[in-house]
Amino acid sequence: MATTQTEQLVLHVVPFSHPCLAVSTALDRLGREYETVTLVSGRHGDEIEGLYGEGRRTVPGLLVGDEPVHGTATIFARLGELHPEADLYPETQAEAIRAAEAGIAEDLQMSARVLVFGALHFRPESMATFAGGDQLDPAGVDFAIKTIRATWRYLEISAERAHATLQELPGQLDAVDALIEAGAAGGEQPTALDFQLGSSLRLLREIGDVRPLAEERPAAAAILDAWFERGSGDVPAGAFPPGWVPR
Repeated sequence: MATTQTEQLVLHVVPFSHPCLAVSTALDRLGREYETVTLVSGRHGDEIEGLYGEGRRTVPGLLVGDEPVHGTATIFARLGELHPEADLYPETQAEAIRAAEAGIAEDLQMSARVLVFGALHFRPESMATFAGGDQLDPAGVDFAIKTIRATWRYLEISAERAHATLQELPGQLDAVDALIEAGAAGGEQPTALDFQLGSSLRLLREIGDVRPLAEERPAAAAILDAWFERGSGDVPAGAFPPGWVPR
């Protein structure tokens, strides 16, 4: 299905969403003009479902003219059609990239989500840094605690799950390194995986306890520093209890 460069693109996001960042970074890289509509986190489900169809309640969503395109991998597939010259799915790696989108990219996306809110549970005063603010005052911490508790319930996070996710992270980073070694990501021109993996790695780098794990990998230079600006979020090291973070 084709379109033109003049057809309007509208990207629906919620604040601080790393999957949404993956899409917006790709659109910027492609030089596409687009409108961003920022929805209210926690209340966006009904709006997304109304725009993108029954059962679709998450972001990102992209309207290409009147065509609704929902979900990170689906959006990147559509961008690949709109911009074949960008080679988001190079022929020799297309199968590996699509397999990784449904595997490690989704796994790492969830790990970043669990770990950032897991760390904020122990350091709620850091929540405002993700919006470029300072450490919160006591009243702000009270609000952050309520927000984080609600997010834990929504994402079904527990201390046990956060601990297990930390133990799984080195293996997930090994998988990212293997994709770079195989040429599916980390090259001179970004593939769809560079954006999808990179947005999760960027969020992980904002957690002091796991920052060394992310930055010591080839992906830090090949994906993170190549295509993403550093985020403002900062949960200082020591948020997780001693012994939780693998070394």
